[in-house]
Amino acid sequence: MTRSCPVPALAAILALAVAFAGCSKPSSTGAPPSEATHVDGAPAWCGTKKITLAQLDGFGGNSWRLVTTASGAEEVKKCPSVTSYQYANGNGDTQKAISDIQAFTAKGVDAMVVFGDAGQAMLPAIRSAYKAGVVVVPYRVEVGGAAGTDYTQFVGASFVNDGVNWGNWIKRVLPGGGDLLFLSGPKGNSQGNDELKGMKSVLDDSYRFINEPPYDVTNWDPALTQTVLTAEIAKHPRIDVIVSDFGPSLVGALPVFTRSGRSIPALATSDGNALGCFWTDNHAANPDFKLFTVATGNDNVRLAVDWAVARATGGKPPDATTFQAPAFEDSVTGKPNPVECDAGLPGDIYLSAQLARATQAIAINNK
Repeated sequence: MTRSCPVPALAAILALAVAFAGCSKPSSTGAPPSEATHVDGAPAWCGTKKITLAQLDGFGGNSWRLVTTASGAEEVKKCPSVTSYQYANGNGDTQKAISDIQAFTAKGVDAMVVFGDAGQAMLPAIRSAYKAGVVVVPYRVEVGGAAGTDYTQFVGASFVNDGVNWGNWIKRVLPGGGDLLFLSGPKGNSQGNDELKGMKSVLDDSYRFINEPPYDVTNWDPALTQTVLTAEIAKHPRIDVIVSDFGPSLVGALPVFTRSGRSIPALATSDGNALGCFWTDNHAANPDFKLFTVATGNDNVRLAVDWAVARATGGKPPDATTFQAPAFEDSVTGKPNPVECDAGLPGDIYLSAQLARATQAIAINNK
């Protein structure tokens, strides 16, 4: 079942976005989508043709997805040519995610932005929508196929670069090699595979991955992550670095180290307020607990929205097709930022995101 937006939660998010804009510090993620404007003040990617747009998630149930959904909705609001915005959540069910695409195609939406969690299993439905004349922009998770044949444009993320950043930091803090534990999302997801490729491009054989290859599967679900990490801690008396592409999901299991009389090891991961606050509260008592994060990439959806709207409305497409998420925090050097904690806001917000922090809190609390 799809649901039209703005629903009450998203309506509140969008209404408060302007009011709370001053609460948010400038984003330190990669170069944002082009903000060049027309004479009427609309972004250059916003053309004049009136369209309807749908945003589809394969899984929308964690805080990262809630903030990302709100970020996409906020981006859409920049273009008055988008007359209707709708959202659907596949709830982790591949068949439902496919059905959502088919339903929106049948309803006649003009454009879709698709987070295809199930990867290539989504390609036939995406291709059918594209062949039916819908502007389709899958993003972040590779679905196979090719732009111009199976969909309009794929908007990627710099996952290999994230792995390179993690690998270079691991070499600095652990120059003699060591045992690494890598956690990613669903089995076979392209994000984890690309991150591993990036790490292995800079780490030699003195760095040993002790997880089942290519990574421990967590589905980016905090409860499963806690189960998996707790089992790995019990299994391995030595873990020098934990690498994860969803950092806040680690917080629930990390105290197992201290209860076992072990220091929390170094973490190379993605940012989140919960993780920053956990480090702030616990690093003094854990001598090995160093932290390095890359920006978690909620704003990848903004670039995908810009592409979809541009192609559907006759606007100017962005120059970039890949969202660049650079290093965000480093507890060792303090560059580009020291570890951050906003204790006055929920742990489930992302300090690297463009969406105002208080607006993120509303999105999470109104789920």
